[in-house]
Amino acid sequence: MKIYRYQKASDAYTVYRAHGEGIIELCTLDDGYVYVCGPDVIPQQPAQITVEEVVLTDELREAIKTSSPQVRLINRRVVEKIRERYSVDDEFCALRTGDTDYLAYVEECRAWGAAEKAALGL
Repeated sequence: MKIYRYQKASDAYTVYRAHGEGIIELCTLDDGYVYVCGPDVIPQQPAQITVEEVVLTDELREAIKTSSPQVRLINRRVVEKIRERYSVDDEFCALRTGDTDYLAYVEECRAWGAAEKAALGL
């Protein structure tokens, strides 16, 4: 997936947005652009908007990750996966004792989250 940006446009009847198969809206940043991820070739878009590929700097990546509801959901799901096996109290105990099974499981959950973010191009 690649990261693209565009500015929404509207007229009296319609708000024009990027759309099509595989396009996922990630967030709108303070620069006024809507950031999306999508396939290498973006489907035809409304003439009222211009979708452009972005160069994903570390700073931009972090800004998108901080603002994106999808990334927040992935992070929440990582915690939920950990909670399926370990309560907060169990986690404190595992951290105090250096429980290697716990540490391995947490890394597995974090790797799943990282893969999900990578699938969004982040």
